[in-house]
Order: sequence, then structure tokens, then C-alpha cells
Amino acid sequence: SLTLSPSRPRRVSSVLNRDVKQFGKKHMFDTSEETCWNSDQGTSQWVTLDFPSTVKVSQLHIQFQGGFSSRLCTLEGCRAGEELVKISELYPQDINAMQISFGTSFQVEETVLDKLKITFEDSTDFFGRIVVYHLGVLGEKL
Repeated sequence: SLTLSPSRPRRVSSVLNRDVKQFGKKHMFDTSEETCWNSDQGTSQWVTLDFPSTVKVSQLHIQFQGGFSSRLCTLEGCRAGEELVKISELYPQDINAMQISFGTSFQVEETVLDKLKITFEDSTDFFGRIVVYHLGVLGEKL
């Protein structure tokens, strides 16, 4: 398994105060512990990843900020030009200490896809915000 790099453009549901420089989507992939994607408030936030070629996904790693994580993550995927279909539901554990970021790794039912959408259904934050320091997708290129 290797870390699969999504191509640009990646899409996210929102960015806090539209401040993409400080809180934009690129920060999920820059491997820095100092930067993060911070969504705006709202009921369900999401990230969509397009891969440059077809991949087989086997694992997902998400590093949340405590207090700004998701109790339920829904994974959907598809091949190029097709409609998204649901792959699985993941249930991250929230660590309530507000300032601690924590990583969760999930084994994913191996799925062949070109596009992956992760929806954060149930934020632990009262306003529905999600904070992700790192998002990694593991698997293989086909």
C-alpha cells in the first residue's frame, strides 16, 4: 500500500470565513502539523478527491482536531464519469480535549475508483465545523 495523491482540483464543502490561505483544503495534504482545513459551520461538511488515474483504496487516515471531528463519516466512490455510490460508514472516536489533534485509521473495503467523497455527517462541534490536519488515502494505483 502507498499513499495515493489526489489531483487538483480537490473540492471541499466550505472554508472558515472563506479564508483559504489560512484554512484551505491544501492544508490537509501538506504534511504540516501546524496547518489544517477548517470548515465553516453547517450540518454536513465534505471533501471530494479526484485521482489522476484509477486506484484501489484500502485504508483512510484522518487527523482531526479534538472537539471538531465527526462521529460519522460516509465514504462514497465511483469510476470516472459514473455516479457516486456508498462504500462504507466510519465512526471516528472523538477525543474531547479541545486542543489535541488525533489520528484515526480505517480499513476500507477495497474499492476501485477514480473519485472519493468523504462526508462528515455528525460534527462534535455545536456549529457543525470540522477541522482536519491530515487526510491520507492508502492503496494502490491500477
